[in-house]
Parts: sequence; structure tokens; C-alpha cells
Amino acid sequence: MLQEVMTAPGVIEFQDVAIPEIKEDQVLVKMMRLGICGSDIHVYHGKHPYTKYPVTQGHEVSGQIVKVGSAVTSLSAGQKVVLEPQVTCGKCYPCTHGKYNLCNELKVMGFQTTGAASEYFAVDASKVDVIPDSMSYDEAALIEPLSVTVHAAKRFDGLVGGNVAIIGCGPIGLLLAQSCKALGAAKVLITDVSDYRLELARSLGADYAINTARVSYADAIEQVFGPDKADVIYECAGNNATMDMAIQNSRKGAKIILVAVFADWAKVDLARLNDSELTLDTAMMYRHEDYVDALRIVAEGKVQLKPLITRHFAFKDFLAAYRYIDANREHTMKVVVDIQD
Repeated sequence: MLQEVMTAPGVIEFQDVAIPEIKEDQVLVKMMRLGICGSDIHVYHGKHPYTKYPVTQGHEVSGQIVKVGSAVTSLSAGQKVVLEPQVTCGKCYPCTHGKYNLCNELKVMGFQTTGAASEYFAVDASKVDVIPDSMSYDEAALIEPLSVTVHAAKRFDGLVGGNVAIIGCGPIGLLLAQSCKALGAAKVLITDVSDYRLELARSLGADYAINTARVSYADAIEQVFGPDKADVIYECAGNNATMDMAIQNSRKGAKIILVAVFADWAKVDLARLNDSELTLDTAMMYRHEDYVDALRIVAEGKVQLKPLITRHFAFKDFLAAYRYIDANREHTMKVVVDIQD
């Protein structure tokens, strides 16, 4: 079988390796689709701080079980599945207190351990979630990033009936807007400087989508929510300017949740945070219950995934997919690699 390996930044090779043997508690999955995310792009450019080369990528994936281990009773061959790519120790404080997404020894498939960018992949049955037959492999490849935004949405206790502002109309921002609405938010405002992305946000159900290159963020917040502003602001852009935008325009006592990954050290106005008693919170990946909720809200028709898929590439054109993303940043949402036809 073929397995993708990034041997150095910007260098991808395909190796012909044996189909893996599975242990008694594992399943063998025929991999179908693989989504490329922002963290993968950091690896491609050599800017991911926790990834070494060579590395086989692949954490936003979907496939079909072709074989189950002798001890696996909850799964069977033929089922369509997605994978939860976290590899945890199970022993540290976060793991033993229900927060294994914060494991002290956390490894993620495709970054610190082997990912699923291969024609077949052996994986622990505990990391496999069955998807409905009605869900396409394309949609299923986006369940992982959707789970990120479901987890982020649930980090705000006042979400149901709340007023939500989101900075950044990338794939995560667009999925977060849908997640917040699906989980009960009253109004969702999303902002960006790209008219293309904002129009996509509107088509996906955002109540308000405003271009802050033409309308100041302060005016956008007041236009939508009035003088009481938003209950929570989610920062999905990941730079000092947008984080400061959130801090300066939060209602006193409100919450800011950082979802984006900062590439560099951040400069934060702690004096303003202190003076307004703002809560600066964060969201890190997901847990199993977030996958369950992600699959549920898609099945209920509350989230659209297909409109976020910009283009497909064949497995052997993996490198071309990265080059396409680099050349078409504004108009690219999710690029999907077809591991199998």
C-alpha cells in the first residue's frame, strides 16, 4: 500500500509499505478522505513547533472498516467511520480527571505520531466513531474540525440564548458560527476582511457578517448587539491585532475565548483585561462527547459541511494540494485529498 511521508518542510514522498497487521483491540480502516487544516500547513512550511520530520500526516480523515480485531465487539467490517486522532497516556492528572485533550503526554496523529495518510490504517477501536450511511466520506472528513468548534462553543456556559461574536471567517470560524447556532445561540455575528468569506458565512446561517475593513469592529458590535455588546467573543484569527480588537470591544465582565493558534508570542493588554474584569479563556481540541455532538448536529441538518469543500486532489497529488492552498488563500476553505477514488 502507499503511505504519504513528509520528509522535510515542503517535501512529500510516497512509500510502498505492507498493509499493517492489527492487534486484538484494533480495526483496519480503508482510508477514503483526508482534509488539510491550518496546522498541516504549518508542518508543510516547517513552522509547527511540535512536529519533527519525517512524519506521515492525516488527522481529519474518514474511511471504512475492513477488518476488526478478535477483542472488538462494538464495530464490524463495512462500517463508515471517522477517527479521533488523540493519543493520550491515560495516567496524568488531566487524563484521570476527564480532560484527556490536555494530556501531559498528548500526541496527535499526523504531528507527533503516525497519521492516517495511507491507503490502510490500523487504529485502536476506542478511537473510532461510526458515521451514518447517509453521510458522505467528504463530509465525514470535516467532523474532526467541527468537533474543535463544538468543544469551543461549549466552553461558554451562557451559549444558549446568548449573543456571540466571532472574529475570523476561516474554516474554523465558519464551523464555529454554525456550531454556536446549532447549540442554541440567539445571535451570531462573524467578522472578516474578505467579502467572499463573509458571503459564505451568510449562506451558512450567520445572522450577521460584517467586513471590518469598511466598518470598525466597535461599530459592528454596537450595530448588532447594541450598547450591551456581545456575551462572548471567539477569536479565530490568531494575531495581535484581532486579539486586541476583542479585548477593546468586550463588555465589562464578558468572556473572550481564543480558538486560533498563535504562531508567535502574543502581546496582550492585560491592564484592560484587569480593569474590565474580562475572562480570557481558551479551547484545546475536543473530547469524545464533542464528536458525538458534532455527528448529531450534522445528522439533524443544523450544520452544512459540503459548501466548505473548495477542491479535491488525488492522493498522489498531495503536494499539489498544498501549493494550491498557498496560491489561493482567500478563496480556499477546505481542501480534501481523495486517498481512494
